[in-house]
Amino acid sequence: MSTEASIKDLPKVDTALKGQLEGFSPDKLKKTDTAEKSTLPTKEDVEAEKQAKAHLEAVEGFNSANLKHANTQEKIVLPAKEDIETERTHQSIFQGVTGFDKASMRHAETQEKIALPAKEDIETEKTHQSIFQGVTAFDKSQMRHAETEEKVALPAKEDIETEKAHQRLFQRITSFDKSTMRQVSTEEKVVLPSPEDIETERAHQGIFQRLVSFDRSEMKHADTKEKNVLPSKSDIDAEKGHQALREGIEGFNPSALKKTETLEKCKLPTKEEIEQEKKA
Repeated sequence: MSTEASIKDLPKVDTALKGQLEGFSPDKLKKTDTAEKSTLPTKEDVEAEKQAKAHLEAVEGFNSANLKHANTQEKIVLPAKEDIETERTHQSIFQGVTGFDKASMRHAETQEKIALPAKEDIETEKTHQSIFQGVTAFDKSQMRHAETEEKVALPAKEDIETEKAHQRLFQRITSFDKSTMRQVSTEEKVVLPSPEDIETERAHQGIFQRLVSFDRSEMKHADTKEKNVLPSKSDIDAEKGHQALREGIEGFNPSALKKTETLEKCKLPTKEEIEQEKKA
């Protein structure tokens, strides 16, 4: 029972496709020879491989005893005046949000508005509908049978010359005699700082020392005055205009609209377009 149920559940093959598969003869296949091509590396690839190998050998043979001991100086950067002002603003905003009284809020009802489609959207939808109907109602019996001709493109003269050049380059690389190479010693140069860099470092050191030895007791107490900027006359007028516009939109009566009928115009092709279509 389970075997019959599993056979029934299998997907069914189309009758026409089944007949083609059963009547297929392997004798109709043509014999083809597969040409395997080995792509040789270019000159840039060989140079990159040499550089990578030399770099790896230099890293592996590096002597850590040549390194010099260096002391790390940790610098404490004090915040700038702008950072302090920004932090104060954030603190005041945070305090205003956390201390906000929800009881002072008024209840508001949300009005959901249904936006009608524009004329362009309706025209686009009609076009999509007509295209979909044309595709679904298309008669396949009007199509003509076409046979596919497979063409084998032979390599051009330039491709053959390039392949020969790659072959010659590969042969020269494989037959290269490493004994003809000379040993080269790499000289490592230590770049000393310029007078400008020394002066800049001294200036930074002087500023850091003054900041570290700064006496806060010399600072004077200052009271912060918070000012509330009132809106200007132009801002008030703009807000009144927005309020009036919003009230006009919310109080709009759709029953006052007049019913209109849309006339769909079908543009006929011109004589020149008909002639071009016939030629095509």
